[in-house]
Amino acid sequence: MMVLAGLAVLTASRLGLMLWQWERVAATGIAGTMLLQGLRVDLIQLGLLVLPALLLAPLLATAPGWRLWRRLTWLWAVAGVTVLVFMELATPAFIGEYDTRPNRLFVEYLRYPQEVLSMVWLGFRAHLLAGLAATALAAWAMLRLMRPWLAVERRGRHWQLWLSWPFVFLLAAITIRSTTDHRPANPALFALTTDPMVNSLILNSTWSVAHAIYNLKHESGSSEIYGKMPVEEMLALTLGGRGQADAGLRPVTLPEAGLPTLTRLEPTRPRVRPLNLVIVLEESLGATFAASLGGLPVTPELEKLKEQGWWFEQMYATGTRSVRGIEAVVTGFLPTPAQSVVKLSLSQTGFFSLAELLARQGYHTEFIYGGESHFDNMRSFFKGNGFQRIVDQNDYPAPVFKGSWGVSDEDLFARTHEELSRHHAAGKPFFTLVFTSSNHSPFEFPDGRIALHDADKATENNAVKYADYALGRFFEQARASDYWQDTVFLVVADHDIRVRGDSLVPVERFHIPALILGGDIEPRRIRTVASQVDLPVTLLSLMGIAAEHPMIGRDLTRAAADEPGRAMMQYEQNYAWMEGERVVVLRPDQAPAHGRYDPQRKRLENGAAPDDGDELARRALAHALLPAWLYREQRYRLPETTAAARLAQAAND
Repeated sequence: MMVLAGLAVLTASRLGLMLWQWERVAATGIAGTMLLQGLRVDLIQLGLLVLPALLLAPLLATAPGWRLWRRLTWLWAVAGVTVLVFMELATPAFIGEYDTRPNRLFVEYLRYPQEVLSMVWLGFRAHLLAGLAATALAAWAMLRLMRPWLAVERRGRHWQLWLSWPFVFLLAAITIRSTTDHRPANPALFALTTDPMVNSLILNSTWSVAHAIYNLKHESGSSEIYGKMPVEEMLALTLGGRGQADAGLRPVTLPEAGLPTLTRLEPTRPRVRPLNLVIVLEESLGATFAASLGGLPVTPELEKLKEQGWWFEQMYATGTRSVRGIEAVVTGFLPTPAQSVVKLSLSQTGFFSLAELLARQGYHTEFIYGGESHFDNMRSFFKGNGFQRIVDQNDYPAPVFKGSWGVSDEDLFARTHEELSRHHAAGKPFFTLVFTSSNHSPFEFPDGRIALHDADKATENNAVKYADYALGRFFEQARASDYWQDTVFLVVADHDIRVRGDSLVPVERFHIPALILGGDIEPRRIRTVASQVDLPVTLLSLMGIAAEHPMIGRDLTRAAADEPGRAMMQYEQNYAWMEGERVVVLRPDQAPAHGRYDPQRKRLENGAAPDDGDELARRALAHALLPAWLYREQRYRLPETTAAARLAQAAND
């Protein structure tokens, strides 16, 4: 009964989702195959649900334990189908937000019930109430359906059960494995199209989440889903070309065992007194909201500011989550299919960050946020890796406005201006990371600040326009302040607001605005393809910081105007490596896919592998494997001693 009811629920849900997304489903031309393969996935899931009860059968489904067995299986069947119903009911809202079925994000958000419940209640109240009511109705219906089972008496002999049980178990095992290949079925097996959202419809949401949870324990070797490579070759492909002409980096020749990426940066702008640094990480501010990048006209203040500094026309985020943006901009670490290092256990202390580097050079380092800094494990990661002070929502005594995700951006920037003025007055160099939050669902912000772009106030376009308003006010204050001339500012997005599309990796939704200004930064257009991981190296060079660091990003102060550049993008379990307009996409257990990205049409077109396609794919694989290896081996850090101390030691030796 559980299997039959489960098949009915999952099939009906899949049909409904396919009809809802019919335009994209029809474009693939495999609707029938989706239903057939979806049935296969559902049988895998139901086989997994059957397994616990099946394993207990030889012990309990006999005369002494029959009544206990009957009650347990009754409860198990009701609970199992109820969970399936709940997950399918949660799916449409999740797809609407993330363009995929529930996955690891569904689990990660459970760690932050206050923020998430507030967001869901304010932004998805109708979905929540309807889903809970429908789940309760499904549980009641399953209770009624299974009630006759409670009166069934045991039939047959014990030996009949024990003889038949191995065959039933074998059938369940075959159903769960679902293939005779050397590896059991996994979500990659059902990636039948270039549209990741359509591929996710083939799955069911319970299995999607369960598989994501299972994969969490393999995070240290996560990138190996794309293939393997000898460490020597990986290092040669990722570090071999890092000379002055390529990235403005000189490999450190001083003895430092175990830190293969350690390099010495000689700044292009040496200064007697290096500049301060302020990074403004803007929540969900994709290129879709910047008119000059082909987006909507909802960031007029940013459009004005771009005339005052370095404006990056082809900057790409490394991922789709805020912690991925923090990882790239603050540590220069490349993305992996695993969680960001902000949340992983081996990187909570002793992991490289700009804060650690600058703190060693006498800078005051701080993180200023309008929400609760423990969200996404930020507080723990920052405190363990060089940030000396954290300001969060509890440190605003009388905010102008407070929403689900903390105080408003204008409160955030007012506090930031106060802190920067105080640091400058004290004569101490500073590095301040500012993370905005007003542009986050359910899009709450004060009234009367902006002329609304949309009629309804609580929309992403209005929230972006408000965030832009607050940013503009801050830079008006900053430009008139004493600290302006001594400070380099970076304004960059963590990611776009909703990364979705019908290509293997929607490159156009990784496109983000980035701007460096302040101090003596002259206006410039940077047209080369660039990644968030290039920004920390570039900032250090502009600040006048000569230092050792393990980052492999490019110093864009040395980039030639016609240099094609490169960027890497982690999209769920797909990894895109882009050199100029050429793109190779690595996929789990599948051959690399090649294509060309048209920045004017904002479209990734699939194509045949170029003549050097194998070399391109090997470079991509090396860069995908490197960060997982560095994390696992704990080799992405600063040396314990300075270069001068090591020189002295070498001389003594």
